[in-house]
Amino acid sequence: MLRRRIALAAAVLAMLAVPAHAGDPVPVGAVEILSGPNAAYGIAIKAGLDLALEAVNAKGVLGGRPLSLTVEDSGGTKDGAINAVRKLIGRDKVAAIIGPTLSNEMFAAGPVANGRGVPIIGTSTTAKGITDIGPFVFRTSLPEADVIPVTLKKAIARGVKTIALLYANDDAFSKSGFDSMKAAAEAAGLSIVAIDSFGSKDTDFSAQLTKIKSLKPDAVAISALVEPVSGVLLQARQLGFGKETLFIGGNGSNSPKLGQIAGAAADGLIVGSPWFVAKPDKLNTAFVAAFRAKYGKDPDQFAAQAYDTLLILAEAIDRAGDADPTKIRDALLKTDHTGPLGPFRFTDHRDPASTEGVVVLEMRGGAFGIAQ
Repeated sequence: MLRRRIALAAAVLAMLAVPAHAGDPVPVGAVEILSGPNAAYGIAIKAGLDLALEAVNAKGVLGGRPLSLTVEDSGGTKDGAINAVRKLIGRDKVAAIIGPTLSNEMFAAGPVANGRGVPIIGTSTTAKGITDIGPFVFRTSLPEADVIPVTLKKAIARGVKTIALLYANDDAFSKSGFDSMKAAAEAAGLSIVAIDSFGSKDTDFSAQLTKIKSLKPDAVAISALVEPVSGVLLQARQLGFGKETLFIGGNGSNSPKLGQIAGAAADGLIVGSPWFVAKPDKLNTAFVAAFRAKYGKDPDQFAAQAYDTLLILAEAIDRAGDADPTKIRDALLKTDHTGPLGPFRFTDHRDPASTEGVVVLEMRGGAFGIAQ
């Protein structure tokens, strides 16, 4: 009887020595736009996340546990993003969240995650003030304020001295991008000859473009999402804007959808990007090859940023030692990652620490290439 009790006690101690859920998946979530007019961004991001999930789960985290990824569709609305974050935290008990896709959504949903103490990481949120939301809010996307000056430097090298600014006045991303464009243009000594705006759902830009055309600026910079930017370019060409006017985009223009919608009207537009598909280092070429093998097409910037972000999160979970959101948050601050985007660290304020990888791209024949 005594031997049985000793054996039973030893068995109980052995069970206590092993985590009860050693093999259970670590739940993480994502909130992306998978339907509606801005779905191109979210679909690209989800593709990057799914590819990264395969790479992470080939070895697992925390000694071999898989990640489980639940992706919620926000529909591109603030309420959709808020509800998605609440579901992921309340229903799925996620340890961290990637997304939402747009800055508008993050300003709405970020406070929910921050208030619940769950890390939330934007991969495409570039507006000013994102990480001011709170200590659990991160982003791997470079703010527009860091990228636009690089783009304008390229424009100035091409002889641009005067510029007109156009922006969508009804979303935080576009307004913040405009603010960055204006500040960067002033800092660079450019003469701003016109500032005008439109609604992101507008389809007629003729009044604004006619006014701008009469002023003959060297360049027109547009801060908006890809669909209205495409509309502006199409109408500008119809109104007679030629190659003598350089069009400049913000991060919203940095999507293959620009060429798909605007076609030849988009030729010549330049935009800054933290990544380019033809970047020659080994990690990027391996990522591009894996993406092509899985999806039969090239990744874009948003897919690349999402891919790297899930790898960054997985590494943070390993450093944290368990799936506790607060420990993951602290571990994210110690990020020292190298991936397709290059070396990556967070600042103390949870923004990307370096802008050295920014390149300027130019649309030609429906695709982006390095601007000369």
